[in-house]
Amino acid sequence: MALHPYDLYDVRSLLSDEERAVQDAVARFTDERVLPIIGDCFDQARFPNELIPEMASLGLLGATLPEEYGCAGLNSVSYGLICQELERGDSGLRSFASVQSSLCMYPIFAYGSEAQRRRWLPDMAKGEVIGCFGLTEAHGGSDPANMKTHAKRDGDDWVLTGSKMWITNGNLAHVAIVWAQTDEGIQGFLVEKDFAGFTAQEIKHKMSLRASVTSALYFDGVRVPEANRLPNVKGLKGPLGCLTQARYGITWGPIGAAIACLDEALNYSKERILFERPVAATQSAQIKMADWARRITTAQLLSLQLGRLKDAGNMQPTQVSLAKWNNCRMAIDIAREARDLLGGAGITTEHSPIRHALNLESVITYEGTETVHQLVVGRELTGISAF
Repeated sequence: MALHPYDLYDVRSLLSDEERAVQDAVARFTDERVLPIIGDCFDQARFPNELIPEMASLGLLGATLPEEYGCAGLNSVSYGLICQELERGDSGLRSFASVQSSLCMYPIFAYGSEAQRRRWLPDMAKGEVIGCFGLTEAHGGSDPANMKTHAKRDGDDWVLTGSKMWITNGNLAHVAIVWAQTDEGIQGFLVEKDFAGFTAQEIKHKMSLRASVTSALYFDGVRVPEANRLPNVKGLKGPLGCLTQARYGITWGPIGAAIACLDEALNYSKERILFERPVAATQSAQIKMADWARRITTAQLLSLQLGRLKDAGNMQPTQVSLAKWNNCRMAIDIAREARDLLGGAGITTEHSPIRHALNLESVITYEGTETVHQLVVGRELTGISAF
């Protein structure tokens, strides 16, 4: 039997029936609803809002959270496969789902009160309430402890002042999970879009994640009731715990982008005739694509084992860093090389590699740059922090 070109180690055979069903459902959604429009969305710098209800109906928002809150209750491997298939369509769509699920719904579930869970999670699972995650600041980048946004107690309320930058879903969001310095350490607050003094400004002129909403958030003395403070966490472990959840999904997403690029390059190279033979018949093209398949296979096995560790409760942040570093580097290199194999045709968004390559410039940077993850692994090996 011939091996599947995008699964040379038959990783799919290691999945459960439920995991395969999840992957197939999201793959159909991507093929039928995302791919026909996403090139135009990228060109127009438009997030496809019309897809949110369908994503919600498939159970893709907060997919791993319990059913009692209106969520699907899936395991971590299923969530990874969701991320992989969405990013096969576009990183912007996967980013939307990652932020909604891992950076907004997860902290409400993990750090919020039961009243907050009941109020927010069911509507977020239905896609009727959209969230964003406010941690990064313009001056902070990879150093979130250098946070200037602060919240001060004032009677039964908190007064929030500061700003956040590079916030996915910012102008779509009905609620922002905002992390701020307080006299008791860093804490999280649920800031609703109609609170006085809270504004979101969309960032324009992006050449990456164009089919995604990216914003700056501003807080000018925003009064936040105590009921909107996340009560069950203080310190950086709160936002960093959320980022670990999201980074896990990001290890899977670039696999989908890389598969999309390999698929397009394979088809193009078989049809493109140069010097009286298809490009696919040349040694240079075959060596390139064989190397991509090798790197994709390595990434698939890394993320699957990471998911099994996560589902067993044994996943460590360093393991997430290793997979995020490897898989993002794998995907961005494949996207760039696939663009090259397509020649001149590869510079237009009629073909996916240039779009994936541009998107992956953001994916390899956000939620920990490649350098940060290399240093996390280095610290694990040496016991010495080089940050």
